[in-house]
Amino acid sequence: MSTSQKSPFRSRLPATGVALALSAATLLGGCVVATPPPRVYAPPPPPPTYAQPAVDVEVRATDAPPPLPDYEQPPCPEDGYLWTPGYWAWAGGGYYWVPGTWVQPPRVGVLWTPGYWGFVGGAYVFHAGYWGPHVGFYGGVNYGFGYVGTGFVGGRWAGNSFAYNRTVNNVNVTNVHNTYNETVINNVTINKVSYNGGAGGVAAAPSPQERAAAQETHVAATPMQRQHVQEAVRNPALAARANGGHPAIAATPRPAAFNAPGVVGAHGAAAPPPRGPGSPASGAPHGNNGGYPGGGAQPNVSHAPPNAAMHPQAAGARPPGANAPPPKTKAQPPKQQHPNAPKNEKHEPEGRNQ
Repeated sequence: MSTSQKSPFRSRLPATGVALALSAATLLGGCVVATPPPRVYAPPPPPPTYAQPAVDVEVRATDAPPPLPDYEQPPCPEDGYLWTPGYWAWAGGGYYWVPGTWVQPPRVGVLWTPGYWGFVGGAYVFHAGYWGPHVGFYGGVNYGFGYVGTGFVGGRWAGNSFAYNRTVNNVNVTNVHNTYNETVINNVTINKVSYNGGAGGVAAAPSPQERAAAQETHVAATPMQRQHVQEAVRNPALAARANGGHPAIAATPRPAAFNAPGVVGAHGAAAPPPRGPGSPASGAPHGNNGGYPGGGAQPNVSHAPPNAAMHPQAAGARPPGANAPPPKTKAQPPKQQHPNAPKNEKHEPEGRNQ
């Protein structure tokens, strides 16, 4: 009897265990199905080939810039100024000359890399200049005065002072004392080509040192340099179509000092007459009609009628309000005032005044 009563209870235990085992297997089976995909290693992309930064490109032109004008360098005004060579810029559908000038750098230890034109993709693009610890690539253009096409041999920093190489720089030792003389070996063909690449351009590529300099931290042109460019673009005489490639203002002693003493014109240029602040432009009439405003010799008035209105210096010899001189005074022949002048036998016969 006891045996027959325990049999049903024992038969239900395995069924319950089997159900629990199946439930656990189902739960575990759902976790095993979502296996992650295997990881595949991807190497980093190769470094890009060298190219000038896009921000350096300022403007594009369809025509090649004119040859560089031939000019002298004005003397360095004082210690600490660095030379920035002149170049052709583009505005208003044509080229204009930005004069070379002496500039104060933005900080100690930096050098100027000039801008240059390069032929790229069927057009001429201008790569802007910049300040940096080393001189970078400027197209191989020989700007002169230490910029022989690659690098810079016009001077170097010695601590917080800049030393000037007098071999290639116009330095007055009275004003500038930190100088040296070092022979410059120019391996670049000296010409006046002002652009890189294209037909007739300079065939030059950046060296490894120049590529490294392009990756350094740069400083853009200073506010005085930007003002210098703005003064140039507003001056119609600096347009290439007006000066034929020979600007009368080829270099200045300081930025934007286009009318200051020491301005240098290009060889073959017609220099404009000197003008002071407030002076009338060349060929303009004098407002007071009272003589040449600058004093000294008068302008040429040989074609003007000889009367007191055109010759106020003669009127100044008489008191204001006085009557006109008697006719005998006006009839005095001018040859008596110049006894050594050659005689005109036709109008001044000898013995007339005896």
